[in-house]
Amino acid sequence: MGRMIVDEQRTKVQREPRRELRKRPTWVTIDNGMTKIECVVLDVSPGGAKIATDAAFDVRDNFQLALVPEHATRQSCEVVWRRGKTYGVKFLS
Repeated sequence: MGRMIVDEQRTKVQREPRRELRKRPTWVTIDNGMTKIECVVLDVSPGGAKIATDAAFDVRDNFQLALVPEHATRQSCEVVWRRGKTYGVKFLS
């Protein structure tokens, strides 16, 4: 039998640092701001966020996300994954 050589070096995928937002309720807006949907931001990084909402979005759907509910500033987002009512979104700049 031959001997198996195991490469002990593994490549680690570096993710962007995440910041917990204490699961604060905020808003998603669609239809050019005409429709406002409640959501909860579970975590956020410089490149995207994880949100939970009862709204049904599909991968590649776009919307505006308010990271701070009291401010009018919205971040353009695209859905990149979905697990039930939880979504991963990337920020579009």
